[in-house]
Amino acid sequence: MGANEDDGIREHILPPIEQGLYTTVEISDELDTKAKKYLRGEGADLKDLKDKKLKGQLAVREELYGKSAKAAAKVEKWLLPSEGGYLEAEGIEKTWRIKQESIAREVDILSSRNQYDIVLPELGPYTLDFTSSGRYMAAAGRKGHLAVVDMKNMNVIKEIQVRETVRDVVFLHNELFFAAAQKKYPYIYNQEGTELHCLKEHGAVLRLQFLRNHFLLASVNKSGQLHYQDVTTGEMVGNFRTGFGRTDVMQVNPYNGVVALGHSGGTVTMWKPTTSAPLVKMLCHPGPISALAFHPNGHLMATSGKEKKIKIWDLRKFEVLQSIPVNAKCLDFSQKGLLAVGSGSFVQILGDLSGSQNYSRYMGHSMSKGYQIGKVRFRPYEDVLGIGHSMGWSSILIPGSGEPNFDSWVANPFETSKQRREKEVRSLLDKLPPETIMLEPSKIGTMRPARKKEKPNKQEREAEMEAAIEDVKSITLKKKTKGRNKPSKRAKKMQELVAKTKRPFMEQQSKEEQASAKKRQKLSEQVELPSSLQRFARKKLTI
Repeated sequence: MGANEDDGIREHILPPIEQGLYTTVEISDELDTKAKKYLRGEGADLKDLKDKKLKGQLAVREELYGKSAKAAAKVEKWLLPSEGGYLEAEGIEKTWRIKQESIAREVDILSSRNQYDIVLPELGPYTLDFTSSGRYMAAAGRKGHLAVVDMKNMNVIKEIQVRETVRDVVFLHNELFFAAAQKKYPYIYNQEGTELHCLKEHGAVLRLQFLRNHFLLASVNKSGQLHYQDVTTGEMVGNFRTGFGRTDVMQVNPYNGVVALGHSGGTVTMWKPTTSAPLVKMLCHPGPISALAFHPNGHLMATSGKEKKIKIWDLRKFEVLQSIPVNAKCLDFSQKGLLAVGSGSFVQILGDLSGSQNYSRYMGHSMSKGYQIGKVRFRPYEDVLGIGHSMGWSSILIPGSGEPNFDSWVANPFETSKQRREKEVRSLLDKLPPETIMLEPSKIGTMRPARKKEKPNKQEREAEMEAAIEDVKSITLKKKTKGRNKPSKRAKKMQELVAKTKRPFMEQQSKEEQASAKKRQKLSEQVELPSSLQRFARKKLTI
């Protein structure tokens, strides 16, 4: 698809007018309405400007702003056809009082299929994970049940029984491979249920996370050891002792690939695979951390503690934005920023609907009595929340949680096997090295600022001066004519050269001594003496 640079982009993708679907007036009015959203406020008033050059530059700049707003409006209209929406209550009605039965009566048949309960009480509790496209789901029961489900057709692709404890499950780079944290070691399986690898170096793992851009499988075991393993080469990239004891709270920041661990002392530590010390160690709660989650933009973090509070953190300033008195055992952010909170047999959805980073109650759902929720996970590109609990797993509808428009280059829920193979090769070529994981990835590719030159001390200055004098003494003087080449004159000439070499060092030393003397005098003047000794203080002369 091409683009016109003068008039905006993608002019040619407009639908034909003669089909009768759109009229020119309707299209222009709709584009003008959408363009207002992208304008940078009101235009500058250029009438009173007398500087013609500045006036012309500002006029060109305002014209560019208008063109970019129109181009963004065209992209939104033709390339982003779907719009996300939230529940809207009428009058005194509250959105968090609307139940799933009421939503099911109003949605289409395909959406209503996403409301279900799978009851397997003998094999629970269950934990869940989705692929990046949201099409496939992996479910793992604590009693050894592993299953891969195609969420589009609602078909079970494969299910196996490993006959030992399974604590966690996570997909690797696509739906063909997944890792399960079992009783003694984590194992990697393919989609057919065949065991491919046993990762004995990881030990008895409690939590697993996969870094998609770096192809790294991260795990934390019972001893509090953090492991990073490259799944393409099998190399163990990092193996660190956290030093904070056992933990089962682990999440990856999607913005920079930093792994965060929540500890029993109320601290959250952030790690990267190339350093053995944490990048950040922050005290978030007075008691143990029970759950944490990252916003998709990577700048917000939600943590919950045993004191029954949820805190929303701004990771750019490392400060608390909001503290919510809610008990939470598990947390998860959706693609649009909704926060799911699971505790006991109740799921609560918090939303920042005003855009002011002030989360309030949006929706709620109560499970059957006795169901203990262990995992909540939003399904990408769908308004669906998956819930793993003690009796199986369930799925409910959360309007406005998923991204309505998917990018087929990033994640395609409808991709074919050929597209999947091409995407796998492309992602391997674009694989990022572990050194690129840092708190601020935008620094990659920038110039490192030059360090300020430290002042040399007295010994270094004397050594530098002696070296300069030795260099001068090693110079052979040119032989002059008769009468000007006497030894006395040659010695005098050498003394002048040595004095000339010493002069800048002596001047610099005298300047530093004067500056230090002034500084000492200033400090002594600032010291206030007690009232009983002020009569002995040196007084300034006044003329």
